[in-house]
Amino acid sequence: MHSDLVASRSADPRDSRESKNGGGPQLDAVSLAIIEQLQEDGRRPYAAIGKAVGLSEAAVRQRVQKLLDQGVMQIVAVTDPLTVGFRRQAMVGVNVEGDVESVADALAAMSECEYVVMTAGSFDLMVEIVCEDDDHLLEVINKRIRAVPGVRSTESFVYLKLKKQTYMWGTR
Repeated sequence: MHSDLVASRSADPRDSRESKNGGGPQLDAVSLAIIEQLQEDGRRPYAAIGKAVGLSEAAVRQRVQKLLDQGVMQIVAVTDPLTVGFRRQAMVGVNVEGDVESVADALAAMSECEYVVMTAGSFDLMVEIVCEDDDHLLEVINKRIRAVPGVRSTESFVYLKLKKQTYMWGTR
């Protein structure tokens, strides 16, 4: 993201956007540009971001902290699970009887469940699981997920090879 792209957005910092998720924090063009800078390189210095978006280093630091505090974004190291000892990944479709949110909360509390989303379609929930090996995966699905009250059934999709994983969708 360069200053010319920032300039293509409204230059008025009061031009905030309503959250498309129905009421979250409103972000102006400069905050969106900062997010895009960090999506390109999460270690980019605040001074370089400031230069690209037209703010001082201190102003960028304050905005980044506010975005973190509001839960708008996280800055994390993304690893290849295979290289750090997690040899088995799977997506698990879950069908629920009763309250989907309570089941989603229970699954989200499990450390192996990296991604939990409520869906429309064949499954009520889709859950990405990262495990050390097949035995660990079996234990998580059979002994823990299926034991959650309200889980009616599961269907597992074991990953054979990860072809693409990116977090570069930018902002809109």
